[in-house]
Amino acid sequence: MTSSFEFPTAPAPASARLSDTEREAALEVLRDGAAKGRLSHETFVRRMELALAARHADELAVLVADLPRENRFSRAVFGTVEAVSGFTVRLRRAWQAERLPRLLLPGPAHSHPLRIGRDPGNGLRLTHETVSRVHAELSHQGGLWILRDLGSTNGTTVNGRRVIGAVAVREGDQVAFGRVAYRLSLS
Repeated sequence: MTSSFEFPTAPAPASARLSDTEREAALEVLRDGAAKGRLSHETFVRRMELALAARHADELAVLVADLPRENRFSRAVFGTVEAVSGFTVRLRRAWQAERLPRLLLPGPAHSHPLRIGRDPGNGLRLTHETVSRVHAELSHQGGLWILRDLGSTNGTTVNGRRVIGAVAVREGDQVAFGRVAYRLSLS
Protein backbone atom coordinates (compact mmCIF):
# COMPACT_ATOMS: atom_id res chain seq x y z
CA MET A 1 0.00 0.00 0.00
CA THR A 2 1.42 3.25 -1.03
CA SER A 3 0.42 6.56 0.20
CA SER A 4 1.35 9.95 -1.02
CA PHE A 5 2.09 12.84 1.18
CA GLU A 6 1.33 16.37 0.24
CA PHE A 7 3.20 19.16 1.87
CA PRO A 8 1.31 22.37 2.46
CA THR A 9 2.63 25.21 0.42
CA ALA A 10 2.61 28.82 1.46
CA PRO A 11 1.13 31.31 -0.94
CA ALA A 12 3.75 33.04 -3.06
CA PRO A 13 4.60 36.58 -1.93
CA ALA A 14 3.48 39.50 -4.07
CA SER A 15 7.08 40.12 -5.08
CA ALA A 16 10.30 38.17 -4.79
CA ARG A 17 12.65 38.60 -1.85
CA LEU A 18 14.98 41.59 -2.10
CA SER A 19 18.60 41.12 -3.24
CA ASP A 20 21.55 43.10 -1.90
CA THR A 21 22.13 44.52 -5.38
CA GLU A 22 18.58 45.87 -5.57
CA ARG A 23 18.86 47.40 -2.10
CA GLU A 24 22.21 49.03 -2.96
CA ALA A 25 20.79 50.44 -6.20
CA ALA A 26 17.88 52.03 -4.31
CA LEU A 27 20.24 53.44 -1.67
CA GLU A 28 22.36 54.95 -4.44
CA VAL A 29 19.28 56.63 -5.97
CA LEU A 30 18.43 58.05 -2.53
CA ARG A 31 22.01 59.32 -2.00
CA ASP A 32 21.98 60.96 -5.43
CA GLY A 33 18.60 62.55 -4.69
CA ALA A 34 19.86 64.00 -1.42
CA ALA A 35 23.13 65.20 -2.99
CA LYS A 36 21.24 66.98 -5.75
CA GLY A 37 18.86 68.66 -3.29
CA ARG A 38 15.78 66.67 -4.31
CA LEU A 39 15.31 65.31 -0.78
CA SER A 40 15.48 67.13 2.54
CA HIS A 41 17.80 65.68 5.13
CA GLU A 42 14.90 64.35 7.21
CA THR A 43 13.24 62.73 4.18
CA PHE A 44 16.56 61.21 3.10
CA VAL A 45 17.22 59.71 6.55
CA ARG A 46 13.68 58.30 6.85
CA ARG A 47 13.79 56.76 3.37
CA MET A 48 17.22 55.24 4.06
CA GLU A 49 15.84 53.62 7.21
CA LEU A 50 12.87 52.25 5.28
CA ALA A 51 15.13 50.99 2.48
CA LEU A 52 17.34 49.15 4.96
CA ALA A 53 14.26 47.55 6.57
CA ALA A 54 12.58 46.66 3.25
CA ARG A 55 12.01 42.98 2.47
CA HIS A 56 10.66 43.17 -1.06
CA ALA A 57 11.52 45.09 -4.22
CA ASP A 58 8.10 46.77 -4.37
CA GLU A 59 8.83 48.43 -1.01
CA LEU A 60 11.99 49.97 -2.50
CA ALA A 61 10.19 51.05 -5.65
CA VAL A 62 7.84 53.23 -3.60
CA LEU A 63 10.80 54.94 -1.87
CA VAL A 64 12.51 55.99 -5.12
CA ALA A 65 9.50 56.44 -7.42
CA ASP A 66 9.69 60.26 -7.35
CA LEU A 67 13.47 60.39 -7.97
CA PRO A 68 15.08 60.25 -11.42
CA ARG A 69 17.53 57.43 -12.01
CA GLU A 70 20.76 57.94 -13.90
CA ASN A 71 21.49 55.28 -16.43
CA ARG A 72 24.86 53.53 -16.62
CA PHE A 73 25.98 55.63 -19.58
CA SER A 74 25.46 58.98 -17.83
CA ARG A 75 27.06 57.63 -14.63
CA ALA A 76 30.09 56.51 -16.68
CA VAL A 77 30.31 59.89 -18.43
CA PHE A 78 30.11 61.83 -15.15
CA GLY A 79 32.63 59.52 -13.51
CA THR A 80 35.04 60.03 -16.39
CA VAL A 81 34.62 63.81 -16.25
CA GLU A 82 35.28 63.78 -12.49
CA ALA A 83 38.41 61.68 -12.97
CA VAL A 84 39.76 63.93 -15.74
CA SER A 85 38.94 67.04 -13.71
CA GLY A 86 40.83 65.68 -10.70
CA PHE A 87 43.77 64.80 -12.93
CA THR A 88 43.96 68.31 -14.37
CA VAL A 89 43.97 69.82 -10.86
CA ARG A 90 46.83 67.50 -9.82
CA LEU A 91 48.68 68.26 -13.05
CA ARG A 92 48.31 72.02 -12.53
CA ARG A 93 49.65 71.74 -8.96
CA ALA A 94 52.60 69.66 -10.09
CA TRP A 95 53.36 72.12 -12.90
CA GLN A 96 53.19 75.09 -10.52
CA ALA A 97 55.34 73.32 -7.92
CA GLU A 98 58.22 73.02 -10.37
CA ARG A 99 57.90 76.65 -11.38
CA LEU A 100 57.79 78.06 -7.85
CA PRO A 101 60.93 79.64 -6.44
CA ARG A 102 62.57 77.63 -3.68
CA LEU A 103 62.56 78.75 -0.07
CA LEU A 104 65.55 77.19 1.68
CA LEU A 105 64.83 75.85 5.13
CA PRO A 106 67.41 77.11 7.65
CA GLY A 107 69.74 74.47 9.06
CA PRO A 108 68.57 72.60 12.18
CA ALA A 109 71.31 74.34 14.20
CA HIS A 110 69.51 77.65 13.56
CA SER A 111 67.96 78.20 17.02
CA HIS A 112 65.87 81.31 16.34
CA PRO A 113 62.61 81.23 14.39
CA LEU A 114 62.68 82.77 10.93
CA ARG A 115 60.17 85.63 10.82
CA ILE A 116 58.53 86.31 7.47
CA GLY A 117 56.77 89.52 6.43
CA ARG A 118 57.04 93.04 5.01
CA ASP A 119 58.76 94.56 8.05
CA PRO A 120 62.49 95.24 7.44
CA GLY A 121 63.34 93.50 10.74
CA ASN A 122 62.12 90.11 9.51
CA GLY A 123 64.60 87.40 8.58
CA LEU A 124 62.75 86.95 5.25
CA ARG A 125 61.41 90.25 3.97
CA LEU A 126 58.66 90.00 1.33
CA THR A 127 57.57 93.35 -0.10
CA HIS A 128 54.34 92.19 -1.75
CA GLU A 129 51.12 94.02 -0.83
CA THR A 130 49.34 90.79 0.23
CA VAL A 131 52.02 90.01 2.83
CA SER A 132 51.47 91.37 6.35
CA ARG A 133 54.21 93.26 8.20
CA VAL A 134 54.77 90.26 10.47
CA HIS A 135 53.12 87.47 8.52
CA ALA A 136 54.47 84.08 9.63
CA GLU A 137 57.25 82.29 11.45
CA LEU A 138 59.25 79.16 10.53
CA SER A 139 61.02 77.26 13.30
CA HIS A 140 62.70 73.92 13.90
CA GLN A 141 61.24 72.08 16.92
CA GLY A 142 61.80 68.49 17.95
CA GLY A 143 63.10 67.45 14.53
CA LEU A 144 60.16 69.04 12.69
CA TRP A 145 59.79 72.27 10.78
CA ILE A 146 56.83 74.25 12.09
CA LEU A 147 55.18 77.06 10.11
CA ARG A 148 53.03 79.40 12.20
CA ASP A 149 50.74 82.09 10.86
CA LEU A 150 51.03 85.20 13.03
CA GLY A 151 47.56 86.60 12.45
CA SER A 152 48.20 87.72 8.88
CA THR A 153 45.45 89.47 6.92
CA ASN A 154 45.70 87.41 3.72
CA GLY A 155 46.69 84.11 5.31
CA THR A 156 49.40 81.52 5.05
CA THR A 157 48.79 78.30 3.12
CA VAL A 158 50.58 74.97 2.87
CA ASN A 159 49.80 72.89 -0.21
CA GLY A 160 46.72 75.02 -0.83
CA ARG A 161 45.26 74.70 2.68
CA ARG A 162 45.07 77.68 4.99
CA VAL A 163 47.17 77.49 8.15
CA ILE A 164 45.23 78.08 11.32
CA GLY A 165 47.77 78.42 14.11
CA ALA A 166 50.74 76.20 13.25
CA VAL A 167 51.44 73.24 10.99
CA ALA A 168 54.39 70.92 10.38
CA VAL A 169 56.02 71.37 6.96
CA ARG A 170 58.66 69.45 5.04
CA GLU A 171 60.77 69.65 1.93
CA GLY A 172 58.68 69.86 -1.24
CA ASP A 173 55.66 71.53 0.39
CA GLN A 174 54.19 74.55 -1.37
CA VAL A 175 53.83 77.48 1.00
CA ALA A 176 52.24 80.85 0.31
CA PHE A 177 52.26 84.06 2.30
CA GLY A 178 49.36 86.06 0.91
CA ARG A 179 49.89 85.59 -2.85
CA VAL A 180 53.66 85.03 -2.64
CA ALA A 181 54.36 81.30 -3.05
CA TYR A 182 57.44 79.10 -2.64
CA ARG A 183 58.43 75.45 -2.64
CA LEU A 184 60.32 74.44 0.51
CA SER A 185 63.76 73.00 -0.08
CA LEU A 186 66.67 71.77 2.05
CA SER A 187 69.30 72.78 -0.52
